[in-house]
This record gives sequence, structure tokens and C-alpha cells, in this order.
Amino acid sequence: MVRRAAPTWSGGPPLHGRINSQREVNHMTAAPAAIPVEKPSPYRAILWGGLIAGSLDITGACVSVAIQTGRSPQFVLQSVASGLLGADSYNRGLSSAALGLAIHFLIAYTWCTVYFIASRKLKFLINRAVICGLGYGVVVWLFMNGVVLPLTFHRSFFHPLRSVIIGMSILMVCIGLPIALVVRRYSDSTK
Repeated sequence: MVRRAAPTWSGGPPLHGRINSQREVNHMTAAPAAIPVEKPSPYRAILWGGLIAGSLDITGACVSVAIQTGRSPQFVLQSVASGLLGADSYNRGLSSAALGLAIHFLIAYTWCTVYFIASRKLKFLINRAVICGLGYGVVVWLFMNGVVLPLTFHRSFFHPLRSVIIGMSILMVCIGLPIALVVRRYSDSTK
């Protein structure tokens, strides 16, 4: 009785080998398929970066406000719109909430565009996307809470410490990081 060696697996999909007369295993091999790589596109980077960051950020804000105060997502969106409409925003129902959502995404797309433009000259923003993205979230938080919101609402947004930590963490993880990763994804790594 002749004993045959079992076919071995060479890392590809399981293919059955054939034993030849010299007791060697013949393997079928498959070449890896070429996956088409999309050309770098500033439009896609900004479209997806703004959409993802805006969605994550508004979700984080709504969850945070709900946990801390019990208020609804509509209230959060009306708060954004109150920058333009004032206190009347809270009396306008879904129309002011929709305006708040539009303003929110306009801001998210603006921050994504700024990061994308900066990354064209500062390549470390692409090469070190994770750390730069988290840092960018801090920059966004400082600008929004140190300039934009005080000019709009005429009060300080640097206290209480718990709110500062939560707000900054949300912007680091939900704005800075996804924007940096999406911009890296749609950037030409050969340049």
C-alpha cells in the first residue's frame, strides 16, 4: 500500500493539490486581484469628511446633552440655530431645528475644508493623521469655544471643567480624527 502526502495550503483559498508519481504536491496558485484605487479627490475628501464628522459630532452632542440635562436632539439643533435666530429659535419647532442642522453641517464642512487645504502644504497632517486629527479637534474646540460661541452668546464657554473635557473629547474624536483620516484616505500618498 502506497501512502500519499496530504495536500498543503499555501496561503490562498483552499485548493486541492494532486500527488504526482514523485510524491510531490502540485498546487494551483492564484495571483492577487488588482483592486482599482480611486484617484485622490478633494471633493470626495471634503464631502465624506464633512458628512462623517458632522454626523458623529451632532450625535455626540445630542447624546451628551441628553445624558447631562435630559434635553432632546431638537433642543440641541435649536441651540445651534439660536446663533442666528436668538431665543426665538426655541419657539420655531422643527424649522429652527432643521436650520440648526444645516448650520451644523456647514460648520463641519468648513472645518474639513480647512484641514484639507492645510494638508496640501503640511504633509505631516496626512502622514500622522491620527495624532494630527486629535490635535485638530482641540484646535476646533478652542476656536469654537474661545471665539465663535462667546461672540454669538456673549459668555464664556471655558467652564465648568467637566463640560470642557466632554466637549473637547467629542470634538477630538468626532471632528478632528474622522476629518484627518478621511483626508488621508483621499490624498495622493505618492507626493
